[in-house]
Amino acid sequence: MKTQAEIIEELNEIFTEVIDEGEVSLTAETTANDVDGWDSLNHIQIIYSVEKKYGFKFTLPEIQNLNNVGDLINLIIEKSK
Repeated sequence: MKTQAEIIEELNEIFTEVIDEGEVSLTAETTANDVDGWDSLNHIQIIYSVEKKYGFKFTLPEIQNLNNVGDLINLIIEKSK
């Protein structure tokens, strides 16, 4: 099982690749408002990239309940069990 720090590192890579506006440095408290280029289209691509990397699909309610990166990390940990 991956740690929160390991997941943040992997998410930094995904966000940096998808958003393509320089390196991204996420924390558990980071929201879309904190990251230049994190718009609704990029959000969909980020979710898809996360699903592909970890090998599972999110439900629509799960995606709608994400308020920050910490929520995404917790969901990844939960679905990885």
